[in-house]
Amino acid sequence: VRNVPVCGGRHDLAAVAAAHGAELALLAIPTADSTLVRAYADLAGDAGLRLLVLPSASELYGAEVSTSDIRPVTHADLLGRHEVDTDVESIAGYVTGKRVLVTGAGGSIGSELSRQLYRFAPASLVLLDRDESALHAVQLSIEGRALLDSRNLVVCDIRDADRVGRVFEEHQPEVVFHAAALKHLPLLEMHPAEALKTNVWGTQVLVDAALSSGVERFVNVSTDKAANPCSALGYTKRLAERLTAAAAHRGDGVFLSVRFGNVLGSRGSVLTAFARQIEDGGPVTVTHPDVTRYFMTVEEAVQLVIQAGAVGRDGEALVLDMGEPVKIDDVAKRLIADADRPIEIVYTGLREGEKLHEVLFGEEEVGARPIHPRISHVAVPPLGTDQLPTAAPHLSDRDMLTAMREACRVRDQQSAAS
Repeated sequence: VRNVPVCGGRHDLAAVAAAHGAELALLAIPTADSTLVRAYADLAGDAGLRLLVLPSASELYGAEVSTSDIRPVTHADLLGRHEVDTDVESIAGYVTGKRVLVTGAGGSIGSELSRQLYRFAPASLVLLDRDESALHAVQLSIEGRALLDSRNLVVCDIRDADRVGRVFEEHQPEVVFHAAALKHLPLLEMHPAEALKTNVWGTQVLVDAALSSGVERFVNVSTDKAANPCSALGYTKRLAERLTAAAAHRGDGVFLSVRFGNVLGSRGSVLTAFARQIEDGGPVTVTHPDVTRYFMTVEEAVQLVIQAGAVGRDGEALVLDMGEPVKIDDVAKRLIADADRPIEIVYTGLREGEKLHEVLFGEEEVGARPIHPRISHVAVPPLGTDQLPTAAPHLSDRDMLTAMREACRVRDQQSAAS
């Protein structure tokens, strides 16, 4: 090819490397998914080669490829890399030249959302977070400077309705990506009222502000734990989906949710935790030898969220195709093998509210893919604020969880029966 000899296919790698004295192998396929990367990693390992890759198409999105992009294989490449088919024109149609606001802009999802949205040249990009240090970091990553001198950097708690209202009045956003949330499952099981205040009532505060200011498109970032929920995190994210669906019947804008699973590289992700445990010499803690989870890199998840915002219809939840679930035990063993030293795995048992296997769809949900090959559309029954539990001081944590469960499950059944 172009005067470069082709010596064989992938299964000839060891023989070709031995014949030419090669020490490195380069996988120059940005669209390669995790299955293909794992296959080449195993072949390279058997051949005694160090494998290098080009970043995924999502990481390279909007940038030219150069030799400086070549890097070693990461664990995210092996676990959460998927090919993403992006319709740039449809995204540009609702982002370019628009006033865009991102909540939770300093978090793992929110900061990557902000970086990718910036490439589509919105008229303004308002970054809202309650953490000033996180805003400093995201401004630095986008602009290469972080003087914190822009009115588009907003310190705000989404629980504060008056403050949120003033922000919307000042900036008049046309498109909102709502990524602010409390997300750590075990912690929220112990503090369910806090999950309710932020994930549910905070979402309602934003929905009300969006309706009052005439927002054209509101995208609520959800989680696979909202499907058949059994935890404070799952309950509150499911309720947020239903509040978003209810808003679709109250205004002229499009209100929708996007649901996906675990994001590699996010704060508190399993890779981060395992890497730290291995660095400290172990043990590596896994809840159960058979537990599985869906994984996706943060770049790919966000790219699909933005795409979903273009194709989503009023009141829906869009479910991203996360590929095949991965055994957490296998992840731990691969990382330990790469560490090349004996490290023990300790099984701690599933924590309260955890599932052995996550699902992307609820029992009553039927997903269809009418537009994008990796985005399913599911109907979401709306829920009024009068049907929500409140964070009443007299309620115990157990009673709070029960109230959340009833608001999700009983009302869902009534909606399905009507």
